[in-house]
Amino acid sequence: MNTPPEHTAADLPDAASAGTGTGSPADGQQEQGSWQGVRVLRLRLKGVDRDYEVDFRDGEDDGPRSLSVVAGAFSTGKSSVLEFIAYCLGASSHPQHPEIMRKVRSALLEVELGGQPHVIERAVGEPSTAAFVRPGRLGEIETPPMERRVIKPAGDPASLSSLLLSYCGLEGVELREAPTQAESGTDPLSIRDLLWLCFMPNERLDDKNLLFDGSPMKRLKLRQVVDVVFGVHDDKAVELGRRVKELETRLGRARTEYATTQAFLDEQELGSRIQVELARDEADRASTEADRALTDLDSQIRAASTFATELRSRHRDAARRARQAAAVLRDRETHLRRLIPLRAQYADDITKLTMLAEARMLFDPLQVKVCPACLTTLREAPHIADGHCTLCTSEISEHHTGQAETDTARNGSTPATHAGTDGLMTEPKFDVSSELRATKTRLAEITQYVEELDGDLGQLRAASDEADTQEAELANAVDAATNEAVSPFLSQRDDLMRSRQTAAANLERARTAIKMLDSLDRRATTVGRLDTALKALRGELEHATTQPDRNDVIHRVSERYAAILTAWRYPKLEQAFVDNNLVPHMRGSTYTHASSGGRTLISLAWILAIFEIAWETGSAHPGFLMIDSPQKNLGQGGDRDAEFADSIAVADFYKHLHDWLAGPGHGAQILVVDNAPPATVDDDVVVRFSRRADQPPYGLIEDEVS
Repeated sequence: MNTPPEHTAADLPDAASAGTGTGSPADGQQEQGSWQGVRVLRLRLKGVDRDYEVDFRDGEDDGPRSLSVVAGAFSTGKSSVLEFIAYCLGASSHPQHPEIMRKVRSALLEVELGGQPHVIERAVGEPSTAAFVRPGRLGEIETPPMERRVIKPAGDPASLSSLLLSYCGLEGVELREAPTQAESGTDPLSIRDLLWLCFMPNERLDDKNLLFDGSPMKRLKLRQVVDVVFGVHDDKAVELGRRVKELETRLGRARTEYATTQAFLDEQELGSRIQVELARDEADRASTEADRALTDLDSQIRAASTFATELRSRHRDAARRARQAAAVLRDRETHLRRLIPLRAQYADDITKLTMLAEARMLFDPLQVKVCPACLTTLREAPHIADGHCTLCTSEISEHHTGQAETDTARNGSTPATHAGTDGLMTEPKFDVSSELRATKTRLAEITQYVEELDGDLGQLRAASDEADTQEAELANAVDAATNEAVSPFLSQRDDLMRSRQTAAANLERARTAIKMLDSLDRRATTVGRLDTALKALRGELEHATTQPDRNDVIHRVSERYAAILTAWRYPKLEQAFVDNNLVPHMRGSTYTHASSGGRTLISLAWILAIFEIAWETGSAHPGFLMIDSPQKNLGQGGDRDAEFADSIAVADFYKHLHDWLAGPGHGAQILVVDNAPPATVDDDVVVRFSRRADQPPYGLIEDEVS
């Protein structure tokens, strides 16, 4: 059999051929049609009863739309769409709305990584410490095994962050905790850090926290992330050298793993993937045909033995009677086993009562019968009369009187026991005969019932044996009647069963072989990705002395920022620029001094300027941008900013996106969530939530309509 050909670095899958961030094209724009970084294709929420999906693909080629708009009323889950995308890409949390927690169990995101479709899955409803990634698309019947990718630590080569950053040319980047100190510690760049430039949530648009001003460390890291994306960070050559060495080590280890796996598969003589897949399909067909043949044969057997229908019916009745007789016998035997100990207990009680009655005849109850002084026999038992003891005439208190009466009652005597016929005192009566008679009566009844049960057992056993015998005779009759008709089919059925077992074994072996080949392909993909990234880093290291000037990058971002605001007809536009600390200014002041509507526009222009310049210069940006509620404080409603409500046309925002995506931004992707987008973007709306039960879809969780 042929063995899988061994891959080389030249023919391994070029999974990271784009998005390495190794410099800009000569004309200053991203080459048309090239793909880099990450593109969002579909979001699917796996539910308890059903799935919920939002599709961002272009209907023509299943590629990503350049502009996708999620529209609809408030409180319908629009923002949750973007939050789930960020969660699948490595964000720490997902939306916690009650309907989501009730209905959703996992989130799946179909993305393009370096132009190749992949699926990322994370659990919902519990802390998720890992994501599962596989190549392919959602809905495929046969899928390769999922690869587990940890969420933390972000710098782990087996983390989801490292995988996504590798498609942006940023895997292994370290950020200094104190950039001005040469000996400062470092933290690995995380995909969560990079999402600050890819996701503009609603609350960040106008809350004076665009640059994380309330957190100095996050603000410092944001500036470092921007510098890394544009390749203008300090000590770039040293950083590139370190990353090259690290990638060389990882590439060597990946090649060793690939060679080991290749050698193991060669020893197994599995054959090529095509041969294994053909063997799997053949085994699957053989198994299906055997199942079909067995079904047909069973039908023939039933048809050939229909004459024995009456015998089978009689056999079923006999079997039912045998089961009933056995159940009755079991019940009586169990009842008898329980009554025998009870009968023994009653017999024991009778013995005890008899001994008690005889004891009073043998032993003196030790009552006072004679005077202790003169030894004269007393005519009546001593007792308390009128507060005095009749024996010693002592005065007795109320407490002692009550205690004496209690003791007298406990001893079974009365205080006024009268003398007998001979004039002498007689002892009090203590009779247990009534209790003894009742116990003997109950013992007799139980004994009689036990004897009746024991007598019935013989008949019940005989009836059960007879029912079993009848059932066995009828079973033999059925076998005898059908044996001649069924026997010709038995050997054929045995052959089919063996064929099915053989096909199942072959199918399982083929599936195992395909899993092994998938493992080899994954290692080959890893080797190819690391090799491509290493070549790109080496090329970038050679040209590190000609890296872009940071001031020039900031200047270009500042110019684009002002141009965007001009296109949006920002009122009283003057002194609009972005300073070296990336802080946007307007009218000579920082953005925090602008009104709420002004801050919304400034934030949108700032994030778009960075995104557009990064894309046009071929920088290491993932290539997609998500914006939540661009009309915040601008459109109609009670929260609008009066200064901008009349002069700002929201359509200008979308016109700018259309113009840029059709020109310099071709190949980039922008996702927007908007309550009421203008009619000019109707063709870009991928879903519109109505929040009305009679106009589906109601919201992201479509069946939560109350």
